[in-house]
Amino acid sequence: MSHRAVGIVLALLAVLFLAWVLGRAILDRAATRAVLRFRTRVDRYKLTKKHAIITALLADNAISEAVRTHAQAQGESGAVAWARVRRYLDEIVPFFNILAYYRLGYVVSRAVLQFFYRVSVDSERPDPFRGLPRDSIILYLMNHRSNADYVLVAYALAGDVSISYAVGEWARTFPLETIFKTFGSYFVRRRYREPLYHVVLERYVQLITRNGVTQGIFPEGGLTRDGTLQPAKIGLLDYALGVARDPALRPRMFVMPVAINYDRVLEDRSLLRELSARNGGAPPGRLVQLGEVARYAGWNVVRIVTRRWQRYGRAAVVVGQPVSVAAWIDALDQQDVSLFALPRSERLGHVQRFCDDMMVRIGALVPVTPVSLACAAIQTFPADFIARDQLLARMEELRGVLPEVNGRLLRADQDIGEVFERAYRMLRMRKIIARQGDGFLILSRGRPLVSYYANSIAHLLGAFAAGVRARDALPVLAATGDW
Repeated sequence: MSHRAVGIVLALLAVLFLAWVLGRAILDRAATRAVLRFRTRVDRYKLTKKHAIITALLADNAISEAVRTHAQAQGESGAVAWARVRRYLDEIVPFFNILAYYRLGYVVSRAVLQFFYRVSVDSERPDPFRGLPRDSIILYLMNHRSNADYVLVAYALAGDVSISYAVGEWARTFPLETIFKTFGSYFVRRRYREPLYHVVLERYVQLITRNGVTQGIFPEGGLTRDGTLQPAKIGLLDYALGVARDPALRPRMFVMPVAINYDRVLEDRSLLRELSARNGGAPPGRLVQLGEVARYAGWNVVRIVTRRWQRYGRAAVVVGQPVSVAAWIDALDQQDVSLFALPRSERLGHVQRFCDDMMVRIGALVPVTPVSLACAAIQTFPADFIARDQLLARMEELRGVLPEVNGRLLRADQDIGEVFERAYRMLRMRKIIARQGDGFLILSRGRPLVSYYANSIAHLLGAFAAGVRARDALPVLAATGDW
């Protein structure tokens, strides 16, 4: 190669290097502007490169011991076992990008949510973060109504924190996997029992918890199929709480309950079909599911083009008061219970009771949307035809019960007739009820949906709760031991 060619190559390399430096500087400034715009707290450890996190975990003594145990038990070589660990880490560890989260993610989530819903965000107290240390470690525990929950809560809290979610296997498809990992979420295999995998996952969760990464966990372990709050599963929460073994970290740890509800859950009919399949019904085939998605998309495109599009009512989030992990452990100490000195089975029992208490708190915070209130009122009547006056009177009675349990009805200042009209527009569009004379006819195909939405608030209805549950049109879902 001639001197001239070498000079040209070096010049090109210099230009590329300068362009890279300039590009990084521009991106860094853009990221800083995004954070300053939202005045949010970005957990510094979320900016750590994926490779650095994986390297740290590969040097973890607990993982090394788990590899030796796994290799002996399975008859694998150490190299094969370590290759398995690397695959797990590559699958679990995300790569957070500030610009993707706050520029692309926030803009897209706001556009999508506001297209489908009117979003309401409330909190149990005016500033739920008041009094927390600046370096607090927060675990958000949330009920799981829809796959839109990830977007809804991230959007609702974008001005305060960025959340790293635990996401199930359903999202491990392109492009969802890339999107979730770019936004800092990590993936879990919920029904995978291999001990080595769970050690790897536990050490990752504890690593990011120790380093102050804010996490969002759905303790129900999956979407509710019948609308009720499901029994809590404690796997991920137990992993995160394990960090409290360190007395220096314990005072920084807080659990924040968050409750979610919708006037319309996007996948409600699919969830009801899954409920039926779990109770002996025929599961829908893939072609049937694709056909339904195509019909849904086509119908909504027609509504948009013909300007008949209507939003799906309210999507609501309520943030509760933080619960101190240190205070919980201190209370156990006063009962002569040293949590981390207990055998695993006994310790998990205390963690389960703590998680159950958090689910009770979440249940008390569930926002009451117009559709859920109307469906609960409908379900208290045994007949398929309900006079309008009777229905409105019952809705008023149910609304009167809510303050007794600190229930939150959206737009509680409205006349009950206005609340019902908001619900009726959605129920009519879904072909759940039809106006008939001076009342409404509950259509047979709409009964399961009435129960689904009524179940979301039945626990808040005091003396009326038994009547709502007695007329539940949905099958009882047997409890599972899914992790």
